[in-house]
Amino acid sequence: MRIGVDGRKIPESRTRGPVKSLAHAHDLGLGGLFFRTVLDMSPTLDPAELSDIRSAADEIGMYLETGLGKVNPYANPEAPELRAIGDGDIVLGFRRMMEACAAIDCRELWVATANYKPAFVGRWAYDRFRTDVTWTEQLAATAKFLTTLAPIARDLGIHLNLETHEEITSFELVRLVEEVGPDAVGVVFDTANVLQRLEHPVFAAQRLAPYVRQTHIKDAAITHTDGGLSYQMRPCGTGVVDFDRILPVLAAANPDLNLTIENDESLTDVPRPRRTMLIEVFEPDFLTGHPDLSVPELAAYMDMVHAYQKRIDAGDVPSTPEYAGLPYGYAETVAYITSSADHLRRVCADHRLPVDTLEGTVL
Repeated sequence: MRIGVDGRKIPESRTRGPVKSLAHAHDLGLGGLFFRTVLDMSPTLDPAELSDIRSAADEIGMYLETGLGKVNPYANPEAPELRAIGDGDIVLGFRRMMEACAAIDCRELWVATANYKPAFVGRWAYDRFRTDVTWTEQLAATAKFLTTLAPIARDLGIHLNLETHEEITSFELVRLVEEVGPDAVGVVFDTANVLQRLEHPVFAAQRLAPYVRQTHIKDAAITHTDGGLSYQMRPCGTGVVDFDRILPVLAAANPDLNLTIENDESLTDVPRPRRTMLIEVFEPDFLTGHPDLSVPELAAYMDMVHAYQKRIDAGDVPSTPEYAGLPYGYAETVAYITSSADHLRRVCADHRLPVDTLEGTVL
């Protein structure tokens, strides 16, 4: 296992570009970068540009992961670049991106089902609750599109890995993978996004582990607030996600899995208010929108929330308002990443999970 970071969210990625961001991550003691889409590396899929990035990663011993885009036809219009790269033909666009990835030996490719809408609050921020098209219809359309792409993936020897994105449940992901075929489709396990679907991260890891081929490793604080629960990203080890229970499960299923930290972006890079997300856990419409959720899992989830509140009350971690008020520029973002990496290394060492470092493999 190697520990890396999101290639879009590492500080100054927009000004440094992919090659210099690889060097930046290397300087921080990390083992790789995961660029969300291949278009983040080269908007035109220029073979020479992509080859240079691959060579730069190989020269310093870094892993290089990437992806494609949204595979929900109802969400694709929000990403016009996916159609543009195919000269108007979105299937051709995906084929071109997949071929470009295969050419640089990136064969585990991130895809997702929708976009979070930060302008809205609660369930309206998620396409799961759209009123113009049901989530069931969106899932069916996604399965159909993945079935169209699957033969291309098989021919190229790659996997299209669906993220546990904010709007989809792990139950639904398992069904999509099994419907389309695990020889072509897998999972990107985001360890904290499942919290927004009221799923306990350990339960989700156990469901998904056989299919997990990429990761977004992150943590979050879940606290009570007006209207339900508040979700706020935190460095790994300072939120509710229990990596001591999750990493052994993932490693047992895929010992070569890369652990990619997805940090909160620097406010210097992306000026914005520090946001939290509202989980409407007490709203009937929200609850009925999660038909797979069991009483035992919801009970474990709420117990996890109560245990975290005790940590806040004891002063072990800051409250949601306190954390939101802290400065968060370049230095703080680097500290977020490096402290998260240190926590993951500690967990791996405690459970004797091999981790590749810049100095070699350690237990």
